[in-house]
Amino acid sequence: MASPPTAPSIGGGTALVGVLGDPVRHSLSPAMHNAAIAVLGLDWAYLALPVAAADLAVVLRGLAAIDCRGLNVTLPHKQAAAVLADELTPLARRLGAVNTLVRRDGGGWRGTNTDVEGFLAPLRPLGAREALVLGCGGSARAVVAALVDLGLGCIRVAGRDATRLESFVRSCADWAPGLVPLAWGADSAGSPDPLGAALASTDLIVNTTPVGMASGSDPSATERSPLRPDQLATLSPEATVYDLIYTPRPTALLRLARGRGCRTIDGLEMLVQQGAASLRLWSGLQEMPVIAMRAAALARLEGP
Repeated sequence: MASPPTAPSIGGGTALVGVLGDPVRHSLSPAMHNAAIAVLGLDWAYLALPVAAADLAVVLRGLAAIDCRGLNVTLPHKQAAAVLADELTPLARRLGAVNTLVRRDGGGWRGTNTDVEGFLAPLRPLGAREALVLGCGGSARAVVAALVDLGLGCIRVAGRDATRLESFVRSCADWAPGLVPLAWGADSAGSPDPLGAALASTDLIVNTTPVGMASGSDPSATERSPLRPDQLATLSPEATVYDLIYTPRPTALLRLARGRGCRTIDGLEMLVQQGAASLRLWSGLQEMPVIAMRAAALARLEGP
């Protein structure tokens, strides 16, 4: 078995790249990016940089001043980074959220969003026609943008809070005019379940909620699914179920979907592909060592 690439030693010329978040200590991005940096032979080091919301503006100015080559941005800073960036790509402006900051020639940061590209990478070959998105938060917005770019004929969004759902659909109206809101949990005794009816006619389901994510404070969290077994029973075995969560692997939702014979995708590939897209922007290189990035992320995920 080939040895993993060895990261170059850090010296006076080593450039900084990293991820800003709070918390960020458990991020897989340093392992994934440093593996790619080693393969590419770049004299860079990628660090996880914990930053409180109140300090984000000053940290961004400081990192620009020391010639930082690029940054990823994770929760809870994606919306704030969009406000603080000196320039936004059209996609980042549409989403109101930035997950990648690229150094500008004239100084400061250009904000963009590679979550859309990362999400789409495993979906492009599948030819989905109708999608149902579970949840209406920030991640759902990037997912809807990706599905619009994919050209799906019908995109439904299910939300439990009617006010938030209405606001979400309204905020996407300019670029996703055909978005269909679906009241989640609105069924009553003796009446049809609207979510179950939608599930029966869709060929792609995307979970953007945190239901089923591993939680140190709640060991039972990983046994939960955003969809009940009776709802999943309405799915066609030809459907694809995509869960943005990748801890645990697989989630309860994906285990149940596999039991139906469905194709399943978790969020690890989205993480890898959005990271590769960020690294392309920072380095100017097109060929990314995605296999090494995926292996490093898996090793970190499965390690102690």
